Amino acid sequence: MAWSQDEERMLAQIEQHLVDDDPRLVARLESFNQRVGRSEERTKGEPSGRRRPRRTTVIILISWLLIATLVATLLIMVLRHEAAAALALAAAF
Repeated sequence: MAWSQDEERMLAQIEQHLVDDDPRLVARLESFNQRVGRSEERTKGEPSGRRRPRRTTVIILISWLLIATLVATLLIMVLRHEAAAALALAAAF
């Protein structure tokens, strides 16, 4: 639906008032629009199917995997130590 000339004029006035009143807001909005534009360009270049995971997602997943491996290794070591101590105690009696 097209906008009337009055609506377009009012929007232009609102925009000009915002530019005059808060230049930091204008800079932030322009930065946001640039980022959205780059994101849309990247999305257009990719196939419509699956997206590649972000680098941070991969790093987080690998970190969780390493932490889980460390915890499992420590639990195994503790359980083996307790089993060895129990066998040594049983052999002593």
